[in-house]
Amino acid sequence: MRVLISPAKKMRVDTDSFAAEDLPAFLDRAEILADRLREMTYPELKALWKCSDQIAQRSLEQLQAMDLRKGLTPALISYEGIQYRYMAPGVFTTEELAYVREHLRILSGFYGLLRPFDGVVPYRLEMQAKLSICEAKDLYAFWDTIIAKSVLSETGCILNLASKEYSVCVSRHLSKSARWVTCIFGERKNSRIIEKGTQCKMARGEMVRFMAEERIQKVEDVRAFDRLGYRFSATDSGKDTYTFVKDSLPVKN
Repeated sequence: MRVLISPAKKMRVDTDSFAAEDLPAFLDRAEILADRLREMTYPELKALWKCSDQIAQRSLEQLQAMDLRKGLTPALISYEGIQYRYMAPGVFTTEELAYVREHLRILSGFYGLLRPFDGVVPYRLEMQAKLSICEAKDLYAFWDTIIAKSVLSETGCILNLASKEYSVCVSRHLSKSARWVTCIFGERKNSRIIEKGTQCKMARGEMVRFMAEERIQKVEDVRAFDRLGYRFSATDSGKDTYTFVKDSLPVKN
């Protein structure tokens, strides 16, 4: 089994907590992307990144100074988004780190696919960014089947904790024999399950921590997840979708 998660926009450099163990598998393609971005003007990059001037300027400086082979931070602790804060990899035990090393994979618009201890540098490039490169109209076409084939070469069972923006890089290229299970974290409202962005990110990170702590080996066993007020709902789930519904809080008078 492999567990897929999304990256985060906010990144940091930390070369002290853990050592990077390897270079990303598709570093050659990341270098192509870096070269393409360096060809672009500041207005073009700002439009691509869809961010403020302050963030765009900082991202431009990172891009200009980027060395994909030096000063690397393990991917697992490089990302700083909500999901990663709730995963809290900095306090994983040795056994938990071994678990995520084997089972966890991070999807990336820039690097393609990352193992937890692959060395990375800060970058800004979302998978859905409208970047044409190497005759590909966008990053989905640029990566094509590369990411999916890499994941499927490791396993026939995938637990998807990634957002749709990233998960489609794999889901649209699945083999018929592969098992794909997506986790949904929501609240019940008028008989519907409503997902909320921030809460979903929190739950996804907590799910990875739960799996590492419990050393989950079979995808079915994640149904025991019961953190942050979520419980598995059999009636709202199916063979390929595990739905976790957040407990309703009592209304205060």
